[in-house]
Amino acid sequence: MRTKNIILIALVVLLAVFPLLIHKGAEFGGADGEAEEAITELHPEYEPWLESFWEPPSGEIESLLFALQAAIGAGFIGYYLGFVKGRKESEKEKGSVAGEAGLSKS
Repeated sequence: MRTKNIILIALVVLLAVFPLLIHKGAEFGGADGEAEEAITELHPEYEPWLESFWEPPSGEIESLLFALQAAIGAGFIGYYLGFVKGRKESEKEKGSVAGEAGLSKS
């Protein structure tokens, strides 16, 4: 089971990295580019506070990384909610078993 999980994680990472290596010259204009154009049009003297340390090769890859980030976050949230629910159900089960044991001893 552990080997299977490691293989699946490696495949997911490979699926995320592989497009970065293939589509180096791809172009896609998204909302970030439109916002930058609007800002420079309204305030040409504006200088950004920070610069990106790495920019993805294309907008599609940027979207892929954003979606991957969202999926990982959703996975962690789903795991946590399932863990909390399972723990509550386990506590209820232990409580009902202890209650039944107390009744049968009387």
